[in-house]
Amino acid sequence: MTPQSRELMQRLHEVEQQLNQIILGKQSAMRLALIGILAQGHLLLEDVPGVGKTTMAHALATVLGLQFARVQFTSDLLPADLLGVSVYERNIEAFRFHPGPIFTQVLLADEINRATPKTQSALLEAMAEQQVTIDGETNVLPDPFFVIATQNPQAQIGTFELPESQLDRFLLRLELGYPDSKAERALLQGISRRDILAQLTPVLTPEALKAAQAQIKLVKLAEPLLDYIQALIAATREDQRFSCGLSPRAALGLVRACQASAWLEDRSMVIPEDVQRVFPALAGHRLILRQSGRSDPQIALQLMRSVAIP
Repeated sequence: MTPQSRELMQRLHEVEQQLNQIILGKQSAMRLALIGILAQGHLLLEDVPGVGKTTMAHALATVLGLQFARVQFTSDLLPADLLGVSVYERNIEAFRFHPGPIFTQVLLADEINRATPKTQSALLEAMAEQQVTIDGETNVLPDPFFVIATQNPQAQIGTFELPESQLDRFLLRLELGYPDSKAERALLQGISRRDILAQLTPVLTPEALKAAQAQIKLVKLAEPLLDYIQALIAATREDQRFSCGLSPRAALGLVRACQASAWLEDRSMVIPEDVQRVFPALAGHRLILRQSGRSDPQIALQLMRSVAIP
């Protein structure tokens, strides 16, 4: 590993440490969030209100040195409220495009499933191609660009289920859950999370983050490891419980996420443990059960355990 790579890794570990100071007792989720960003993927945080989803997204953007914008998704939110709108201006006798909050490096789509499907779908082009088309004109989004969406459980009142096409564009789905008793005691006795968040300083720059993303692509995958990944993907497509298996986009995302996991562990090669770390978070929201029409992360975990490790 080159000195530059070593320095980047040290700074990423510092990012992880700062995140763990904000969200207590959730080291595994923080590592997965960092893996998702390094793999150039979007994140979906699904959990009950009040467990720190919004705080986590804001902290992640801050320590990575990225521009941050938050949009509260509601049932009356329109696509133009998110993307922007062209307005006719008399002084220039022409339409001028006024960009919306999506023109940032990290967009927090808070409670995304409270918006209507029409507004949810406005994110599709941005998440897939890092651009938006408005009035026939293509507008390129900042680089890097990430969507971190929070989602309430589907059983809650006033929510709209995300379509499968949009779920597939989120690389990982994370659940924070309630803190354990030790972490909750530290939370109750400690400083307000908002106060700590206000004191955070950037550890990386956008350029350094892109350099780290380039480094993970150099991590190697042996042929038996690729066989293991393909066996997992094939198992999702052959399992009759699911309406459809994992897409090629998901398979490519799995490879990138595994490379990011290995790189953060200072390894130059992916091992099966990297696959097992990221697969449930990558597959859980994509595998829709035929009977219920909903996803279940535990089913993805069970499927992974049924596939033999090379």
